[in-house]
Amino acid sequence: MTTASKLLHICLGSVFALSAASVPVKAEEPSYVLVTPSRIGVNKFLGLGKTGIEKAAAAQGANAKIFEGTDPSTRRQNVQAAIDMGAPIVAVIGFEFGDIIADLAPENPETNFVIIDTCIPEAPENVYCAVFREQEIAYLAGAEAALTSSSKTVGVIGALDIPFLHRYTDSFALGAKTARPDVNVLPTAWIGGDNPFQDPVRAQTQAALQLANGADRIYAVAAGSNGGVFKAVAEKPGAMAIGLDVNQCGDAPGAILDSTLKRVDVILPATIDSILKGSAKPVESFGLAEGGLELVAMTEELAASGCMIAQAPEVIGQITDLHTKIVSGAITVPDPMAQ
Repeated sequence: MTTASKLLHICLGSVFALSAASVPVKAEEPSYVLVTPSRIGVNKFLGLGKTGIEKAAAAQGANAKIFEGTDPSTRRQNVQAAIDMGAPIVAVIGFEFGDIIADLAPENPETNFVIIDTCIPEAPENVYCAVFREQEIAYLAGAEAALTSSSKTVGVIGALDIPFLHRYTDSFALGAKTARPDVNVLPTAWIGGDNPFQDPVRAQTQAALQLANGADRIYAVAAGSNGGVFKAVAEKPGAMAIGLDVNQCGDAPGAILDSTLKRVDVILPATIDSILKGSAKPVESFGLAEGGLELVAMTEELAASGCMIAQAPEVIGQITDLHTKIVSGAITVPDPMAQ
């Protein structure tokens, strides 16, 4: 190569180097990660979490990633994977993550963790709990059941006799008796067994017993076992159930009065926004006032929901009045876990 050629080669190389250096390198967008306890599939509740993390990410110009667990091992692996990828926000849903977050959060102070629907004792400063005042919506469900009952007898079926579920069962009974003092509220039926949250057969048996004892309205507080309750009420003319956490009215058309909703799609973006603004509390409680809980009866989706309460506008009016009083503080629904 001639001397002139070498000089030209060096000059051109310098130009290309300068041009490359002048092109800004786009920083990789951060990812907000949601880790679920099980596959989302047709689980509408977990689906709301997916919607929530996507809303939060879109609002902040971030990516949203979903890691679906299947068992304790994969749940922990997924949380660790989210930490390892440098996610600034890692959200989890459910009590299944309590020990996992308690172990990993102190070791990773640069990561903010959001636990939906539960909390952990003595949580580190980088852990934020978003919980619900379930007693408020259960109270309304009880009132609704009592006001629509023809037999004047209502019941509630819970998965397991634990303090947390008494927020539903006790508050349902209180709402029913307050709205209609002459209504008979049957003792809570507990599914129990080895898998109370996923045992529709045992749930159906318990529901059949309540129907035999005169109940024509049953609040199903049993997660994956609710299908058994719905099957039982569908076989009993005039009987209807109330679903849990998501709109379950389509699960047994004509046999579901209403459903109580936990708006994870609302509270998750709100919690993440407050974390980023530096205003988040260690534990944030969401109820009727914050829009974290609703009855399908009081949403814009009622007409297309499949819920039978749509045929009772006068009852919806009464429930709306109770809702207003709870939000205003005129009615205070006690928390059974605080008693």
